[in-house]
Parts: sequence; structure tokens; C-alpha cells
Amino acid sequence: MPMKLYIKNMVCSRCKMVVQSELEKAGLHPVTVELGEVVIEEKLTTATLKNLNTSLKKLGFESIDDKRSRMIEKIKNIVVELIHHSDKNISVNLSEYISQQLNYDYNYLSNLFSEIESTTIEKYFIGQKIEKIKELLMYDELTLSEIADQLGYSSVAYLSNQFKKITGLTPSFYKSLKQNSRKNIDDL
Repeated sequence: MPMKLYIKNMVCSRCKMVVQSELEKAGLHPVTVELGEVVIEEKLTTATLKNLNTSLKKLGFESIDDKRSRMIEKIKNIVVELIHHSDKNISVNLSEYISQQLNYDYNYLSNLFSEIESTTIEKYFIGQKIEKIKELLMYDELTLSEIADQLGYSSVAYLSNQFKKITGLTPSFYKSLKQNSRKNIDDL
């Protein structure tokens, strides 16, 4: 009977490949490997699960076994997917979008997220958007106006104000820096 594992800090395609490789090294047979969630063919023994957790932890991942932590990870994965890996319009109503994706009341999700993460979903969302802006500024392929449009900002001024409020720098000054200080998605 297949077993589902929940894994923290899986935020990109490379993470999925690394986790799948680690599962296979442990002699396991993954059926599906998605952001934050893995289904394997086997039922794990306590010893095998402990060994797997140890090897995953060395790679920056962590098995999650409580329901509340799994929900937080799902919220984070939805936000990361929306901003970094999706062609969806980012100007969606975030609360409705998350609520629909998880089929839970947004107030419950918001309170749970705030309680566990000590920040709001909205601040997490803005932090992810700022990191995406930094990435796009580094690539130097889009104008600030195109970046604002892509990330659902109503204007370049609004994007610039929010960027400066979070980073302390204007987007153009940030772009001119030789060493850009981007953060890993999972460090946010």
C-alpha cells in the first residue's frame, strides 16, 4: 500500500529531483514527487524513516509529521508556485486563491500561518514577490514596467515603493549593485 510523506523546504524542480534521488538511494520506489509531498510504494519502518530523515536533513529538507506543519508547508508551496513557477496572473485575490486551493476557510489558514510562522501570509507573499523582482532585475531582460505587470503590481511606483520598503533600496539602485543579495526561497 502506497505511503505519503510530507517534506519541508521542497520549493523547486531541482528539490524534487534531489528528494527523488535520495529516496531511490534508500531503496525506495517513489510513485509521485511533488512540492512538499511524496508518495512511495513501500510502508516505511521506523528505522527506515529515521535514516531517510537524517539523509534528507543533510540536504536541507525535513520530514513533516504533524498536520499543522503540513498545512503551513502547503500554503508556502502555493505561494512559491504562484510567484516563481506559474504563468497564472499574480494579481489574483490571494486569500480566495489559497482558500480554494486548500479547501479551507482563509481566516483559519491565516491564523494558523501567523501562529506558527510569526508572520502573515501576505508578508510571506510580498517577500516572495520581492525575491522574484530581484531575480528579474538580475537577468536584465525586462523593464521595470514589464516586471510590475508580470507580478500584478498596479504601477511601477507601487512596485518601487514596496521594493524600497522591504530592501531599503530602489530597484534601479539594486540593479546597479555588482553583488546582488538574493535569498534562497526556503530561507524566507
